[in-house]
Amino acid sequence: MKHLELHILQSFPVACLNRDDLNSPKTAIFGGVQRARVSSQSWKSAIRKVAKDDLPNMAGHRTKRLVCEITKRLVGQGMDKSFATKSAELAAEQISKLDTKRDDEGYLKVKTLCFLSPAELDAVARAIYEDGELQQTAGKLAVLLQKSDRSETENKDLEKLLKACENRIAKKEIGKTIKGVQLKDAADIALFGRMVADDHSLTVEGAAMFSHALSTHTVDNEIDFFAAVDDLQPKEQAGAGMTGTLEFNSATYYRFAALNLDMLTDKDHLGALNEEGKGVVTQEERRKVVEAFIRATLMAVPVARKNSMNGNTLPGFVLGIVRGKGHPIQLVNAFENPVKRTGGKGLFEVSLEKLLEEYKSLKQTWDLDEKVRVEMPRDGLKQFIEKVVSYVK
Repeated sequence: MKHLELHILQSFPVACLNRDDLNSPKTAIFGGVQRARVSSQSWKSAIRKVAKDDLPNMAGHRTKRLVCEITKRLVGQGMDKSFATKSAELAAEQISKLDTKRDDEGYLKVKTLCFLSPAELDAVARAIYEDGELQQTAGKLAVLLQKSDRSETENKDLEKLLKACENRIAKKEIGKTIKGVQLKDAADIALFGRMVADDHSLTVEGAAMFSHALSTHTVDNEIDFFAAVDDLQPKEQAGAGMTGTLEFNSATYYRFAALNLDMLTDKDHLGALNEEGKGVVTQEERRKVVEAFIRATLMAVPVARKNSMNGNTLPGFVLGIVRGKGHPIQLVNAFENPVKRTGGKGLFEVSLEKLLEEYKSLKQTWDLDEKVRVEMPRDGLKQFIEKVVSYVK
């Protein structure tokens, strides 16, 4: 497969980029020693947010509030709220099982986070609202739903009407409705993928791949003791208003990300066709998506303790490779033997030497295919992107 590889070295000062359940920076054992770690999920979340700011068609949202979102769209079209809510619940249940928990507006949630775009939610609401048979039922059902003192006969009528709505909405095949506009405004779903356990037809394999970021060297977490002053404490009283501890570390990370360029342009991703047989996304738009992906991957930083420790830095080195075949190969084994400062060189400098040595060795040994090779800072970001996106079809 034709793909892009991004090999990134990035140093961070005092920071806690990704926390575990004990509020400590995440770690992992690699090469027999402890390393600082940032999970792929953490960095992907930050990348999605940066890419969303860069491109309007990165509009997907992960949410459990499907009922709320569909209901608001139906009510906006003039449908009675009680009927709209019940219809939304029936539609949402085709995508994910309903939970017993409710959101802050009183709507039922679904049990799992669902990655959907506004266009997909609009299509679901439109399929329900524009159904003539449902509209005929809506008036009768709305009256019964609003009554608190229903008779036994009315309760039976309500039960029949609800069953009729359920059957009608089941026939709508919500999954197919979503598939009809899938990825129209959600290139981020094509990049990062979507898993829907209750309707496998909606599952999208992500074209982007990420590894957990690991420090190139041994890292031990450190403890920061802090004391906060009570501004209104009388002067004659000594001592801090509050004390506590926070864990942090400092590290040079090796980060690896890849993008399957062939998959990105297939019919299940950004090569999808509309009803007229034309591409939903043009080649130029696909190239902008890849550009946004590269830019976001290089510039995004996880947000843990972003105000108190502010770990925002930019990569010190990026090796970008476009290959015409094979699968992505990361270079993390360059650091299986943890890097140490030597000869007056810092951890970053030694890590860079090790990275380039590893790539040279792998390329010669395995005769690795290489269509494009770009490096930062030798190439600026603009030149880096231009060389890569020219291979996006």
